[in-house]
Amino acid sequence: MKLASLDITVFVIYVVALIGIAWWVSREKQGHEKDTNDYFLAGSSLPWWAIGASLIAANISAEQIIGMSGSGYQLGLAIASYEWMAAITLIIVGKYFLPIFLKHKIYTMPQFLEQRYDHRVRKVMAVFWLGVYVFVNLTAVLWLGALAINTIAGVDMVYGMIFLGAFSLAYSLYGGLKAVALTDIIQVVLLIFGGLFLSYTALNLISGGNGPIQGFIDLSNQLPEKFDMILSKDNPHYMDLPGISVLIGGMWIMNLSYWGFNQYIIQRTLAAKSLQEAQKGIVFAAFLKLLMPLIVVLPGIAAVLLVPELSKPDQAYPSLMSMMPVGLKGVIFAALVAAIVSSLASMTNSVSTIFTMDLYKDKRPNESQHHYVKVGRIVSFVSLIIAMITAKPLLGNFDQAFQYIQEFTGFFTPGICALFVLGMFWKKTTATGGLCAALGSFVLSIVFRQFWPELPFIDRVGIVFLLCVSVAIIVSLAEKKGVHENAVDLDEVEFATTKGFNIAAFAVVCLLIAFYGAWW
Repeated sequence: MKLASLDITVFVIYVVALIGIAWWVSREKQGHEKDTNDYFLAGSSLPWWAIGASLIAANISAEQIIGMSGSGYQLGLAIASYEWMAAITLIIVGKYFLPIFLKHKIYTMPQFLEQRYDHRVRKVMAVFWLGVYVFVNLTAVLWLGALAINTIAGVDMVYGMIFLGAFSLAYSLYGGLKAVALTDIIQVVLLIFGGLFLSYTALNLISGGNGPIQGFIDLSNQLPEKFDMILSKDNPHYMDLPGISVLIGGMWIMNLSYWGFNQYIIQRTLAAKSLQEAQKGIVFAAFLKLLMPLIVVLPGIAAVLLVPELSKPDQAYPSLMSMMPVGLKGVIFAALVAAIVSSLASMTNSVSTIFTMDLYKDKRPNESQHHYVKVGRIVSFVSLIIAMITAKPLLGNFDQAFQYIQEFTGFFTPGICALFVLGMFWKKTTATGGLCAALGSFVLSIVFRQFWPELPFIDRVGIVFLLCVSVAIIVSLAEKKGVHENAVDLDEVEFATTKGFNIAAFAVVCLLIAFYGAWW
């Protein structure tokens, strides 16, 4: 498939406009030079709409659009549980986690771990997250993004990765988080409307021009097995999404770890004007998450009828784009690239934040603010280069990259979740106990995978989490230190939320009940 001249023109206008806007919002006031708070936390000035949009822009990338559409093609609507359960997870994060993090005035998640535990925990987790962000997250977004560009525009994979990396750096390297977050509202609007139009067109094609509602009815009737939210044990994809335990088991751990303790996600809430502003942004993001399956999963299911002979499921979304009209194809292509580069920018900014504030600054504490910002920019650039080099060896042979990412991170998320949850809510957790939980997660996961291979990975995540919590408690009690000297004083944390937040949380729960009731 080739893009027409009009599509290319639309796309070029988008690229130039985004870079221009990013540089405009990043301009420095006269006599004011960017410091670390400006660069890594947007000067603690983000409004709710920027936070909510940026949370979704950082989250929805090639691994969701391409990868989750591929999983929709393969598994059906059940994969939407990752999106819909994330909505209620965001509410939990906003009410119970954010008040603690903002009270500690942190830049990074490892910094919180040092304040709660000790220096060892901060260093171990900082190195771990740098490795995961560079070799898992960045590589996945670059590879899947380049795959999409290759399928749509015929651009070589290597050149596609170079373009995506250069584009993300062009609008984010100078301005830091502020440039990323304030342009993400443009990215999200483009992503939502481009994605909705793709779904509209696909459903209209299925109905033979009788409209998207009829197309959805026809799709449901022709592929009823693709609309089961809770898979039965005889379903060939049960191992990926094991029935009712998706709702009550390990997916909670996956979501809490991702939305609550993941630096490149939580960083924009740490940059909020206030706790209330951050919580409003969280609610905004939660409602957007409810919408996402319509944009990223439904096209994959529609592709089963429209392009049934795909060699790989991850080709579903790009293949549907080839059916779009000239001009609008450029808009949808721009929306896809918007999702990719916004995630790349968020990830590289978080990599630079962790490296600079958790590792480099500790070794060289007396440098100027300008020096730390410069180091952060260099790290952003280097991390992308490393990800480009390693993307093909790591991901080139996987048919469903989204599932690969979930399964890989599933080795570590139980321990991370135990480390943070106990650190926040159990005062006797010691640094050694927390580290044993975090490091034991990988070992326990490997043991379960080796000796119980028929156990679905989501169930494994839930079981390993409970074991990690047990390990942390046993080790902490064995040390006989009592209440940890750095324990969080929950009496000093304001957990009360506004009436608006509470109404929104209730609405999210009701909508989720309706969705699962309709497609159980």
